[in-house]
Amino acid sequence: MAWEEINQDILLNIDQVSKLTGVRKSTLRYWEKSFDEYLKPTRTETNRREYTMADVEKIKAIRRLIEEDHLTVLGVRLRLGQLFSKNNNGN
Repeated sequence: MAWEEINQDILLNIDQVSKLTGVRKSTLRYWEKSFDEYLKPTRTETNRREYTMADVEKIKAIRRLIEEDHLTVLGVRLRLGQLFSKNNNGN
């Protein structure tokens, strides 16, 4: 099995994603609501969030767009549409 295949099967909880990306858990929850078309972690039976590595890449993109490009929520949504359109990511 290739490393990329293993990497795609990894599921992370919100605490792990927060530490990995440097984004606070409360911010991740807010982004989940603000960018629900692009950032929608799965939920366990106990309602805990599980993020894929693709979700982590989207979080990194959102952070960059906000912090470096200084885009508004609307601007980020538009840019995410270009970067992660439904046709490009298979969702």
